Amino acid sequence: MGLLLSAHGVGTASPWVRRWSHLVEPGAAVLDVACGTGRHMRWFAGRGHPVTGVDNAPQSLQALADLVTTGRAETVLADIENAPWPLLDAGRPRRFGAVVVTHYLWRPLLPLLLDSLAPGGVLLYETFARGNASVGKPSRPDFLLRPQELLAHCRALRVVAFEDGFCENPPRYLQRIAAVNAAQLPPDPDAGASEVPRYLLGS
Repeated sequence: MGLLLSAHGVGTASPWVRRWSHLVEPGAAVLDVACGTGRHMRWFAGRGHPVTGVDNAPQSLQALADLVTTGRAETVLADIENAPWPLLDAGRPRRFGAVVVTHYLWRPLLPLLLDSLAPGGVLLYETFARGNASVGKPSRPDFLLRPQELLAHCRALRVVAFEDGFCENPPRYLQRIAAVNAAQLPPDPDAGASEVPRYLLGS
């Protein structure tokens, strides 16, 4: 069973997600996987993105009723570890301009999440890493990314940012990545042959 913290989705959006949100094309649809009560859905909806959240806890999704009622969000109640993937279009995974995952790890799902990225889509992923057992929960290896594991899964993407280390407040080991599905982008007829896309790094 993947790790899903009981408090997941509570509070403000992750600083990592906020930092790299500018990589997502304006107005692009955003998928929040294991969304909890929807802190990242609210963040992206506030930036003008249509948002979809999938989670297995009905009480968490109920907290998003206001976004759903106003047509700014879609929520999907599903067990994504033990049932078929619920977001399909003509039998293939629906594609999104961004896929966001925080504090959740279910390794069999990773290839499908990459398949859910539209051309130019952005993967924003942040969760616990090896070493976290020394400072608290989660401590089971199943719930902790191996060194540089996200990099290995994102070989086909353009990695803009990657971190694998220790945070002090609260103490935890994290691994996080911001990566773009650049390989599927059609060529820009107005760009020179040597032009490189500009993914702003911020300050």
